[in-house]
Amino acid sequence: MANADKTIALAGAGSIGCYVGGCLALAGRKVVFLGRGRIVEAMRKDGLRVSDLDGRDRSIGPQALAVTDDPVMALRNADIILVTVKSGATGEMATLIATDARPDAIVVSLQNGVDNPDKLRAALPAHRVLAGMVAFNVVQSPDSEMPFSVRRASDGMVMIEDAVPGLAALLDVEGLGVETHADMKAVQWSKLLMNLNNALVALSNLPLATELADRNWRVILAGQIEEALAAMKAAGIEPARIAGPPPWLLPKVLRLPDWLFGLLARRLLAIDPKARASMWDDLKRGRPTEIDELQGAILRLAEKTGVPVPLTRRVAALVRQAEAEKRGPPGLRPDAVSGVPRSA
Repeated sequence: MANADKTIALAGAGSIGCYVGGCLALAGRKVVFLGRGRIVEAMRKDGLRVSDLDGRDRSIGPQALAVTDDPVMALRNADIILVTVKSGATGEMATLIATDARPDAIVVSLQNGVDNPDKLRAALPAHRVLAGMVAFNVVQSPDSEMPFSVRRASDGMVMIEDAVPGLAALLDVEGLGVETHADMKAVQWSKLLMNLNNALVALSNLPLATELADRNWRVILAGQIEEALAAMKAAGIEPARIAGPPPWLLPKVLRLPDWLFGLLARRLLAIDPKARASMWDDLKRGRPTEIDELQGAILRLAEKTGVPVPLTRRVAALVRQAEAEKRGPPGLRPDAVSGVPRSA
């Protein structure tokens, strides 16, 4: 599989898709981006800029990029399809792959949540579908900035299911560390725990680093994680330890005083000061969020197991309210989210 001549389609030219695809293209891999709207037009006109926290800052000219909004052009010759669309578009992308891609193409989900690989497998019985996980945040440039740029805003790797020999080696390039894991479901549940913070970034209207540095917000995240772990335990799910403290220890670490948390969680706080969460961007642009794939996954698990998750339910309701109002991130205070007065 580790053959640089393989064609890799990025099915979803958003922040993650452009960063992953950009690193692959810069390493000489044959890449085609499938997207729509302003990002596709910007890449066609001025190319793509890719940077990260490690000091890399690289550009690809428009003549060196294969970018299209035509699924047939993007998928028909692809050996590997990396699905990077938002969860709400998984069904639509699965239909396009079923219609336009070769049956021997390998499909890899690099999406948030825990259900997308299963959704793709159900819709694509003729394809080999692998689960994947992206452990870092990506920030994209403002609409007016050219060329369109994406920046890896935090540390972390990509993990994929250990099922196709050589696939990780093909994707493991400069700026994009890729490794395999034997139990991707456990990895996805672990990533979901920290992704519960996406809603808090969106509701607070704060940069990720600023929000995580404030114990008032971390206490809310810790509470959600405790509820999620209780529901997982009742369902017999054991999240994997990916990096940093084990999942069961996260609530205690998050509740530490700010000064001590800053000392012990330097890696977690090594974040681009401009980094937000994709859910914040969705609210800002008036788009549906992935709340049903994040907090929603915990709510569904809680319903099956009978475990109470009131804080997770409240956070999800606030995000859905902000979605419906379409006024952007509401800029709530921590006590408005938790329902507990600040003095308590």
